[in-house]
Amino acid sequence: MSGAVILFALFFILIIIGVPIGYSIGISALAAILSAGINPIVFITSSLAGSNSFTLMAVPFFMLAGSLMATGGIAKRIVNFVNSFFGYVTGGLAIVTTVACMFFGAISGSAVATTSAIGSFMIPEMEKHGYNKDFAATLTASAGSVGVIIPPSVPFVIYAVAVNCSVKDLFIAGVLPGIMMGIAMIIVCIVTSHKNGWRGNEGRPTLRNVWKTFKEGFFALLMPVIILGGIYGGIFTATEASVVSVVYCVLVSMFIYKELTLSGLYKAVRDMVGLCGVTMFMMGFANAFSYYLSLERIPNAIAEVFLSVSDNRIIILLLMINILLLIVGCVIDNIPATIILAPILLPVVESIGVDPITFGVILTMNLAIGFITPPYGIDLFVASAVSGVPIQNLCKRVLPFIGVLLIVLTLITYVPWFTMGFIS
Repeated sequence: MSGAVILFALFFILIIIGVPIGYSIGISALAAILSAGINPIVFITSSLAGSNSFTLMAVPFFMLAGSLMATGGIAKRIVNFVNSFFGYVTGGLAIVTTVACMFFGAISGSAVATTSAIGSFMIPEMEKHGYNKDFAATLTASAGSVGVIIPPSVPFVIYAVAVNCSVKDLFIAGVLPGIMMGIAMIIVCIVTSHKNGWRGNEGRPTLRNVWKTFKEGFFALLMPVIILGGIYGGIFTATEASVVSVVYCVLVSMFIYKELTLSGLYKAVRDMVGLCGVTMFMMGFANAFSYYLSLERIPNAIAEVFLSVSDNRIIILLLMINILLLIVGCVIDNIPATIILAPILLPVVESIGVDPITFGVILTMNLAIGFITPPYGIDLFVASAVSGVPIQNLCKRVLPFIGVLLIVLTLITYVPWFTMGFIS
């Protein structure tokens, strides 16, 4: 147990003094392994094994697809099509922003990419139509968080690798919760817009305009159909789908919409390589971290502690697991939090009958709420950078969105059908 104390104490000390989280994971894992008298070669081999995964290849390719969508005109055409339906109602542009984030998330799998891509042109557009800029930026940050729930989801891939479960089942399980999150935020948009008198575009949608935007955005709208249809239909795996999404983005953006240049493609690939390096670096060290946890049976010990407090499913899930994850999501990014916590907490929830797939959605949704919760709130910082709105203004506006997302989280936690109802 002294090794476990060294592992966690050193990890938190390093985080507090500002050491990057990847290094913090690796240093604390190595220190614990050495303190236990284990050959340090085990640290190296387990770290290499952690990043040597075919499934993990999906992460950089989905990230690259999201970047290409933003620069190649695909995201813009999705927004135009959605606007042709909802733009006329009160709060129409706010609804368009939310739905566009759901579409974009269905391809990129990234909350940050979704917030940045949609926010770059929807925040100025909402401001031009009389919406409060603070609200527009906060909405984009909040709706961007759906990007990690609507499949394909990068955190779902990370979770699947961490606990060795089906990526396809996680993707299926995330569809309905993602839609529920979007509907919850649309309700906030409508109520707020009515209160402030933010009207929609003039005139109701016409068949001519809908058809025009559909034709212009046909290949953009076809993309999630190809990617998700291919995965669910068994045509290709999630990893293969990530490569298909990149190839499709390049072909459509360069040769059909002709908005992606070679320099833009180079920049997108360069950015992806940087993000991929960080992710693989953390995944490698996290596997060594998890190896030591398993060796010392720390997850089992933690499960016993939770169950010694109460064996009531409601208390464990709501008052202990969810609160813990919400707090963690406030200070640590989704991916490292998933890597560290999934192997630790899964035995706890399995002991009270929660399916690993359901827990994957619960874990990811908790951490997604952390995207818009200070002090970390990465989506808030991205929206602030895109819009120029001070971060403190966004923090004041975000509470209603956090409130409705917590309601959805509670439903997902206690009604397994929302995640397991469509898995055969």
